[in-house]
Amino acid sequence: MSTVTKCYYEILGVSRDASGEAIKKAYRKLAMKYHPDRNPDDPEAETLFKEAAEAYEVLSDERKRQIYDAYGHEGLKNNGYSGPASSEDIFSHINDLFGDLFGFGGRGRRRDPNAPIQGDDLRYDIEISFMEAVQGVTREVEITKRETCWTCEGTGSRPGYRPQTCPTCHGRGQVVRSQGFFQVSSTCPQCHGAGQIISDPCVDCDGTGLVNRRKTVSIRIPAGVDTGSRMRLAGEGEGGRRGGRSGDLYVVIHVRPHEFFQRDGQTIFLRYPLSMVRAALGCEVEVPTIDGTAKLKIPAGTQSGERFTLRGEGVPSLRGGARGDMIVEIQVQTPTGLSRRQKELLQEFEELTGEEEEGFFARLFHGHLGRQKKKDEDREGH
Repeated sequence: MSTVTKCYYEILGVSRDASGEAIKKAYRKLAMKYHPDRNPDDPEAETLFKEAAEAYEVLSDERKRQIYDAYGHEGLKNNGYSGPASSEDIFSHINDLFGDLFGFGGRGRRRDPNAPIQGDDLRYDIEISFMEAVQGVTREVEITKRETCWTCEGTGSRPGYRPQTCPTCHGRGQVVRSQGFFQVSSTCPQCHGAGQIISDPCVDCDGTGLVNRRKTVSIRIPAGVDTGSRMRLAGEGEGGRRGGRSGDLYVVIHVRPHEFFQRDGQTIFLRYPLSMVRAALGCEVEVPTIDGTAKLKIPAGTQSGERFTLRGEGVPSLRGGARGDMIVEIQVQTPTGLSRRQKELLQEFEELTGEEEEGFFARLFHGHLGRQKKKDEDREGH
C-alpha cells in the first residue's frame, strides 16, 4: 500500500506540464542515483528509490496522471490505486525502463504483443452558466469517437479470418540481434511490434479494429462545480482492441460569469444598491439569491461597503456537506440629477445637522483611532 504523501511532480523534480519523455528522463536519473545496488544498507536511499518508482508509475500512465492532476492522492485511492503491489513491481518498472534505453532485457516483464489493448481516454470541454454550476444540470452532448469495430470485434481481421503470427519476430513484437557482448532488441520492422500480421483486413475498419461513430452522451453535472472541475465517465472514451476495455471520457467544466453574483469557493458575493435615504433611515429589502429571494434587514445609518451575511444561501458542497453563505455588500447610491427643490431640501438638512464637513470627519477620524487603540489593548491583554 502506498505511503507516499509528497507531490509526485516534486519527487521527480519536474513541472506539472512536463512531457512523458521529461518524466521518464527524471525518473531514470533518480533510479540510477538511489538504486539499492549502488546504496547497500542505506534505508534513506531505499525510501527515495521507492518514492521515485511510485511517482513514475503514476505520472507515466496517462489515466492515472489525469486522475492525480484532478483529485490528488485521494483520487487515486478512490479509483483503486494503492501504490506498487510489491518490490518486484518496482524492479519490473526500472528494468523495463533501462531495457528501453540500452536495448537489453532484464528480469522485467515483457509486454505481450497479443494482449488486449485498452482504448484511449478522451477529453471534452463544456461551458455552463453560473446558475447551472451552483444548482446542477444534466446535458446531452454529441461526440465523435473511435469505437470497437462491431464487424471484427476489434481484431482488425475480416470475419472468419485470424491474424497470422509475424514470421519475422514469431509473435514477440521484438527482434533481437547480437552486438558485441550485448543482445540488442528493437521493434519488429514487419509487424511494428504487434506480433501479428493482418492478411485479410476487415472492410469496415480497414484492419484498425476501430471505427468512427457519433454518440450522444448524458453528462450529469452535480451542484457546486466550478471552472476547472473535472468529471470522469468510465468507459465513454475510445474503444479497445483485441478485447481491451474502452477508455474513459474526462469532462472539463468552464463556468460563464454571472451578471451580478460572484463566487469564491462556496461563498457567493452580491453588491446591493441602496438609496441614501433608505440607508440612513433603515429598511427591509428583498435580495436575489441562487434559489430566489431572501429578506434582509438594513439597520439605520448603514454605510456604503458594509456587509451582511445570509447563512446557508451560498453554493452547495460537492461532497454533500453544508452549503456556503452569501455575503451582501451595501452600495449606497448618491442621488444625481436633483431638482431645485430637492437641492434646497438637502441644503436645509445639512443646516439642521449643524455639522461642518471638516468637524464631522475630524470626529470620525478620532473615533476610529480610539477604537483601534482599544483593540490593540485587548489583544495585548490576551
